Amino acid sequence: MRVERLSTHKFKIFLTSDDLMERGLEKEEIWKDLPRVHQIFSDMMLEAQEELGEELAGVLTVQIYLLQAQGMLVVVTKSEESSTDEDDFLEMKVTLDEHRELMYRFEDIEDVISVTKTLHRLGMTGGTLYSYDHSYYLILEDFELEDQEKDDVIALLSEFGGASTMTSVWLQEYGVRVAFRETVEKFHSFF
Repeated sequence: MRVERLSTHKFKIFLTSDDLMERGLEKEEIWKDLPRVHQIFSDMMLEAQEELGEELAGVLTVQIYLLQAQGMLVVVTKSEESSTDEDDFLEMKVTLDEHRELMYRFEDIEDVISVTKTLHRLGMTGGTLYSYDHSYYLILEDFELEDQEKDDVIALLSEFGGASTMTSVWLQEYGVRVAFRETVEKFHSFF
């Protein structure tokens, strides 16, 4: 589990698929209202509290993004107003969104060129590429992976880059789009 502060009142927690398995949680269970899932989330908030070095009390707005190959991204926003005087009161308002895409981060454009050459050999042509904060992010949507063995594509992407904790919404807002749904084809043509 990795915790990163985004602002004074907001932080994110990234859990890999292995982190979820270690906690005995499968993605499918998150959709169900199970007491065990609530307990796991409460434990995660306690861990985040320790790592951030501050007390989490009051109302927390929790946005959960299920990322296909990467695991789960949890964005937590603390309410500025406390709805109670009790120090140990914690209320979570949870929203859930499942991203039907693979997103990988590459440190160098050469890595993007290499991975797109290999993806092209598999018969792929799509993919959306963003540039953000000196890195490149390749997004492959579900429909672009229909004729592929997803585990093979994930293994191939992992050879050249790493699973990203970024969301496509964030990249659309703050990144620079390099290619839209034709990255593999464009890079194959140019390089």
